[in-house]
Amino acid sequence: MNVEPNDLLLFARVVDEHSFSRAAERLGLPKSTVSRRVSALEAQLGERLLLRTTRQLTLTDFGHSVLEHAHQIASEADAAALLAQHRQVQPSGRLRVSMPADFASNVLAPMLATFVQKYPAISLELDLTPRRVDLIGENFDVAIRMGDLTDDSTLAARRLATFTAGLYASPSYLARRGQPSEPEALMEHDGLRLLGRSGDAVPWVLLRDPARWEGIPPGRATANSPDVLMRMALAGAGITLVSDYFAEPHVRAGTLLPVLPDWRPPSTDAWAVFPGRRLMPARTRVLLDEVQSVLSGPQCQAEEHRIEETLRLAKQGVSPP
Repeated sequence: MNVEPNDLLLFARVVDEHSFSRAAERLGLPKSTVSRRVSALEAQLGERLLLRTTRQLTLTDFGHSVLEHAHQIASEADAAALLAQHRQVQPSGRLRVSMPADFASNVLAPMLATFVQKYPAISLELDLTPRRVDLIGENFDVAIRMGDLTDDSTLAARRLATFTAGLYASPSYLARRGQPSEPEALMEHDGLRLLGRSGDAVPWVLLRDPARWEGIPPGRATANSPDVLMRMALAGAGITLVSDYFAEPHVRAGTLLPVLPDWRPPSTDAWAVFPGRRLMPARTRVLLDEVQSVLSGPQCQAEEHRIEETLRLAKQGVSPP
């Protein structure tokens, strides 16, 4: 005999509330559903559990015996509900996150340090390799990814921010090789190029409405780390395409200069990607909220204003203050 645990739970609630109506209200179910399920339980067990009159409910002897087991199920259900409620109040557990190393170190490092102190019950594990992890197969909670996303019905995504980018080089390199006046002139310069997932250098795409240029300049180096390419550019090794957010502090310091500021690469979206068929754990939710607050907070907004001012001055041929 397979007794439905939910029916035992309903029976326990009816006894505790001394009423089908009050039990149904507490459970958020129609009274007819509760009455029908308890009757089905009696039919399955082959004996009456309750004697019903218009004024009261009376437990049978058999009902008293079954009630002990029903209360055990109800207690376990209450404990599970309390556990879920506690986890919502105090997020906990192992939180596995994949994100680009450059993004983690240049944008999120202070937030991550604060996060692990704010949520001591969460065990944060960061995978900072450039590979695209299998979120479900490798049991990751969330991945932060840049650019276009693949179509995958098992995953859901939330856009976090949009980043602009540009071409940059050191003053020493431009003094030695000259400032290119048009995109085609980049083919005579040394490119520090990003390595794509295909194993080839990612083409540079530059836009100046309505014109478009695409090409792969001769490479002095190709790497899968924008941060490394930017540091090579700082050392005078060539021109690189990098996020304005990463480059702007060096532009203000005078150690990097915009190249072809009228020509801009397409912007890149940052996404949070997570399993779409699971209930999002509280630990994942609070992390995404913290990341979103950083990317929409005053520090990032101030950085965006500085980038706009830097580009405006660069187009006028004026160095930023």
